[in-house]
Amino acid sequence: MPFTLHGIGVSGGYAIGRAQLFSHDRLEAPHYVLRREDLPAEIARYDEAVSAVRAELTLLQDQLPEHAPAELAAFLDVHRLILEDSMIAEAPKRLIEAERCNAEWALAQQTQALIDQFEAMEDPYLRERKHDVRQVSERIMKALMGHPGHAPLKTVGEEASVLVAHDLSPSDMVLFKRQNYAAFITDLGGATSHTAILARSLNIPAVMALHNARALIREGDVLVVDGEQGVVIVEPDQAILEEYRIRQNQWRLEQQKLKRLKKSPAATLDGTPIELMANIDLPQDVQEALEQNAAGIGLFRSEFLYMNRSDLPGEDEQFEAYRAVVEAMKGRPVVIRTLDLGADKRLPWLRHESINPALGLRAIRLCLSEPPIFLTQVRALLRAACHGDVRILLPMLANLKELNQALELIAQAKAELDRAGRPYRRDVPIGGMIEVPAAALAVEWFARRLDFLSIGTNDLIQYTLAIDRTDDSVAHLYDPLHPAVLRLIHHTLRVAARLGKPVSICGEMAGDAQLTRLLLAFGLRSFSMHPAHLLKVKQRILHSDLRELGAHARRLLREGEAERIHAYVQRLNA
Repeated sequence: MPFTLHGIGVSGGYAIGRAQLFSHDRLEAPHYVLRREDLPAEIARYDEAVSAVRAELTLLQDQLPEHAPAELAAFLDVHRLILEDSMIAEAPKRLIEAERCNAEWALAQQTQALIDQFEAMEDPYLRERKHDVRQVSERIMKALMGHPGHAPLKTVGEEASVLVAHDLSPSDMVLFKRQNYAAFITDLGGATSHTAILARSLNIPAVMALHNARALIREGDVLVVDGEQGVVIVEPDQAILEEYRIRQNQWRLEQQKLKRLKKSPAATLDGTPIELMANIDLPQDVQEALEQNAAGIGLFRSEFLYMNRSDLPGEDEQFEAYRAVVEAMKGRPVVIRTLDLGADKRLPWLRHESINPALGLRAIRLCLSEPPIFLTQVRALLRAACHGDVRILLPMLANLKELNQALELIAQAKAELDRAGRPYRRDVPIGGMIEVPAAALAVEWFARRLDFLSIGTNDLIQYTLAIDRTDDSVAHLYDPLHPAVLRLIHHTLRVAARLGKPVSICGEMAGDAQLTRLLLAFGLRSFSMHPAHLLKVKQRILHSDLRELGAHARRLLREGEAERIHAYVQRLNA
């Protein structure tokens, strides 16, 4: 009998296939005493298992998809470092010899001792590394017990497989590229997880936060995965299957048609040009932006240069990274956001711990509390601006005092470059992110001091609605069409237009084609999004007439019920 599960659609598209269950359950370790003459062979067996895992991790790195996020390679590097650490590579062998026990038991005892040590740590980032230790240990345990290190591909005839798991690590996701899964679904996770990001980069339909899928679905069940609506249908009847086969074919045809729009200028039916920019995380991401013919980089999240490392990137290293992007864009604008760490982006050297990190020392607050870090980055940015159209974006501004302090530090960075005799551009435009309700309500004062504005809708929604957007238990309350959110966005756009200051949206709302006409009606003329969404948004723009959209903004802003707003936006897209 068919039944339906609802979660979060983290990667669009449709898939039909047979369920393949995957588990990370810890393997039970047997315990037996060895004769002393058997100990060298047992130690050698442990060494062989470690070598097998080392080869497995190397293979995973070699088979990383071309456009996989760079942090995935760093994730595998972390596992290799743990594998080579003496606490994993050598300590179990000493236990084998001291207790005359088998390798599985020695590994289990050492792993639990390490996890206990990590759990006792006060630093939340270091405490979470216990999961990495456990995953590496499980790989060694599987090698010792003759289990494969990853989920083998199973197919039913020529049918595709849908991977069903309680949770998946990014390294598990690497297997999707070469094993050709049709989709994946998990009980845990959310739209901002690394696993979800990788799924989108591989263009695999995916639904997460289903909670009970792993327990309710049986091996071999026929599944329909609707990545658009975040729905999974288990054992669908023939009518549902036929409906989704049609949707699947339509989806594929639409993706092919969109490719024809790459060279088309982005403009509405009445001839108004619209700027479509790309968001990137790392320098190598610029290639995808160029392939989609983005008008520029609307958001370069520079903090990813700082992640998955134990040290800070120096001025020259940052300069080379920024210059690479700027030169690749060949004169198109590149907006680089200064360091936005804190909240969910924790680093080993970031020792400050907040009770509520999202409201604590993060983004511009962290930069102002650590002037040497901020000055190093600003000097690199100013130098890179000699090679193209660089614009500096300050994140999470909430009051003018923060802005004034940031501008003073930027002036100090220029003075330091003058003293060092290093070339830089003096008139680099400085912008601010409007992602805190206080900044949106006081936007006029920020706009008068800044050269441009960028609305970060992800955090603006989170802070306006008091919802943690990474927590799937409240994900249903995260609503970009809440009337308060719409009023803040409209107010920001209207004030910026009156003062003649450029403004863009760089959050997820910009890449949602269902919201394109709404934002156009509000007056938005510059969108910045993940490169994969550019063509779909461009298609919606090409079929929109601003002369018809003008009156809709006023009607939407008069609505107070989210349900009525959602219905209105649906009619707007009809």
